[in-house]
Amino acid sequence: MSEPRHTPLFDRHVAAGGKIIDFGGWALPVQYVGIIDEHRAVRTGVGVFDVSHMGEVRFRGKDAQAAVQRLVTNDVGKLVDGSAQYTCACYENGGIVDDCIVYRHGAEDFLIVVNASNAKKDFEWFVEQTKQFAVKVTDESDDTALLAVQGPDALATLSKLSGGASDGLASFHFREMIVAGAASTLARTGYTGEDGGEIFCAPSDAPKIWDALLAAGVRPIGLGARDTLRLEAKLSLYGNDIDAEHTPHEAGLSWVVKGKGYIGEGALAKQKAEGLTRKLVGFVMQERGIARHGYGIVDERGAQVGVVTSGTTGPTVEKAVGLGYVPTDRSEPGTVLTIDCRGKQVRAEVVKGAFYKRA
Repeated sequence: MSEPRHTPLFDRHVAAGGKIIDFGGWALPVQYVGIIDEHRAVRTGVGVFDVSHMGEVRFRGKDAQAAVQRLVTNDVGKLVDGSAQYTCACYENGGIVDDCIVYRHGAEDFLIVVNASNAKKDFEWFVEQTKQFAVKVTDESDDTALLAVQGPDALATLSKLSGGASDGLASFHFREMIVAGAASTLARTGYTGEDGGEIFCAPSDAPKIWDALLAAGVRPIGLGARDTLRLEAKLSLYGNDIDAEHTPHEAGLSWVVKGKGYIGEGALAKQKAEGLTRKLVGFVMQERGIARHGYGIVDERGAQVGVVTSGTTGPTVEKAVGLGYVPTDRSEPGTVLTIDCRGKQVRAEVVKGAFYKRA
């Protein structure tokens, strides 16, 4: 069994007291001082996550836009230089290959950021499915470090470290700038439900930027709080809430199904026309108990009708919350569900929207 890979910031995590775990083949900190404390630091101030394990795939050439549009469900034609969009890549049957963000650097230059666990699979899929286009597809994952700076104080901190170059950057837009003395691309994106930005830089520059962020009072945050933060904001995690067995429509992501000519378009159109049989819902536990990934959602007779995909106690909302797939007739807000928590049946209620929304 091979040793987990290290990001350029591994030594910084160890020095900061990070509890290192093997996360999908990467040695990353699950926490530094505690998940709840780190969660609250992001909700009330600013924190930084090392997400350098994420994958980056570049598309260059005269058919770059057409190639990317074939791969993703959102309408890439709406992008302008310096803008980005959240989207899905699907198989022919509508199942999700991955969820990702597309960045338009130019008419012939697009970047797709993919989930770390899918990076190799996605790259191979992208290459295979775009052979007919005049485009060069390059895996730039090893040449890119990525730091996510999140929280209500994130933008002010980034402004200081960029000499004001980040000021006025709109949500889901990006620009090149110098951050803490290093050439970077800053995107106003994130995965926490808070405002902030993500810094793309050379791996050799990542430690310098990390040190400058910590010197500016930014807290280092581990994977544990990243998960509780994204779940409170009802942001899906690939491998838990979305996967090849579910479609964007079922996952509540119909809003990113807008393009034309993408892989899976026919299957998704057919499913939409015929109606869904299951949906991903958010729920709040009404009795003592925490729903965990894989727990059954059962009917009145105790027969399983659905499954929990994510669950935790939300430190900000102070409630046990979760996501899960249920039959469509059990998906309306206010519906009472029963979660089988290791043999104990616990009531939960379906709720609309995110559990947490920033002011």
